[in-house]
Amino acid sequence: MKNKQIDKKENKKNQRKKKKIWWKIILLVIILAIIAGGASFAYRTYKNGGGLSGMLAAAVGHDENTRKNLEEIKVLLLGVSTDLDSELTDTIIVASYNPNTQKANLLSIPRDTYTGKNANKATAAQKINALYNLTKNPQKTLDAVNELTGLDIKYYVLVRTEALIKLVDAIGGVQFNVPIDMYYTDKTQNLVINLKSGMQEIDGNKAEQLLRFRHNNNGTTYPSEYGSEDLGRMRTQREFIVETLKQTLKPSNIFKIGEILDIASQNVETNLSFSYVKDYVPYAVELNAENVETAALPGEVPNLNETNGVSIFVANKKETQQLIQDMFYTNTTETEQENNTTANNITNNISSSTNKTSKIKIELLNGSGDKNNLQKAQQMLEQMGYEVTKKGNTTAISKTIITNKKDISSDELKELKETLGVGTISTNKSSTSLVDVSIIIGKDFQ
Repeated sequence: MKNKQIDKKENKKNQRKKKKIWWKIILLVIILAIIAGGASFAYRTYKNGGGLSGMLAAAVGHDENTRKNLEEIKVLLLGVSTDLDSELTDTIIVASYNPNTQKANLLSIPRDTYTGKNANKATAAQKINALYNLTKNPQKTLDAVNELTGLDIKYYVLVRTEALIKLVDAIGGVQFNVPIDMYYTDKTQNLVINLKSGMQEIDGNKAEQLLRFRHNNNGTTYPSEYGSEDLGRMRTQREFIVETLKQTLKPSNIFKIGEILDIASQNVETNLSFSYVKDYVPYAVELNAENVETAALPGEVPNLNETNGVSIFVANKKETQQLIQDMFYTNTTETEQENNTTANNITNNISSSTNKTSKIKIELLNGSGDKNNLQKAQQMLEQMGYEVTKKGNTTAISKTIITNKKDISSDELKELKETLGVGTISTNKSSTSLVDVSIIIGKDFQ
């Protein structure tokens, strides 16, 4: 038995070495192509759109038609904590990226999501975050997510805690707005979380604290408008991933790609092949964080007396189907019809905006740090016919967030964003919400 375990470890070690060598060979080929290509390479870069994206596309052999033939890619991201004896997937996110529309989606799956058939007989082993720990096979978690969402995701990327810490340190830290003061200690996990709210540089150690936080030692947690406990945690995870992605893809980090790939080869487990991923990399560097839509799987936490004393999250099937439709399928049909319907949309929007917007009830919270912005935003919304039924102040944030709380269409959410001039759209549906949309005005609102 020991020999088999040793062989298994040796095989994994050899695979990581091969990956390192393969990535370095590819990098060397790209560099040689740039040097040797001369004018020819410069011309191909120009034909591919120029800039860093065009250069990378030319280096891997693309032409101006390659992007058009690329389909949207969907991947399940799994973040595994390795500080305990168990390996629980505390971060589970469905990610999609379309290189043609330059849009991406991040859908969080609560770690306590129940995957069994009878909630009355629930066990901790049936929570979605336990599936990998039981089998050490990411495919089991992928199958469960496909069952929950109705999506046909084929790929997974499993990232261990160490990778995130090393990546954040490799790119020199990430500028991030910590939403609240965080203080929590757990001796059994050797975990100390001690962060102050506000914009700051997050290094690897702070990143782990930030992404693992759910509540403070005194029981306080994220405010309800942000999303309490796990909802707040998932939102922070999504927003930090977006910021890390944006800052990793900066041109200045192209020289750190060797170090980044080394980190990935040691701490990432995936069924994605390099030959597949390389076609998307040249265009991913163009991705604007503003085009990333985020949401969490809708559902509820039943009473413990209904779930065998086990705390679980049960997805709402109807709301999940609608959310999946809005996030992963609506954008493709919009793109196809866009050119033919622009004129009609303008006419229809003018004539029907008052009727449509007057039905939408809005919660407006000021997180900009400027007390005058609350009244200014309210006036802008009410002039367009929206009804602001609740308003107040909240923790300062850098970017305005427009959260769909009910069944507001993507078109209506985009109109809200256009009215304010800024805003990142997300979804966090709640059957008990008294408003249709919650808007937190950030420092980007002028």
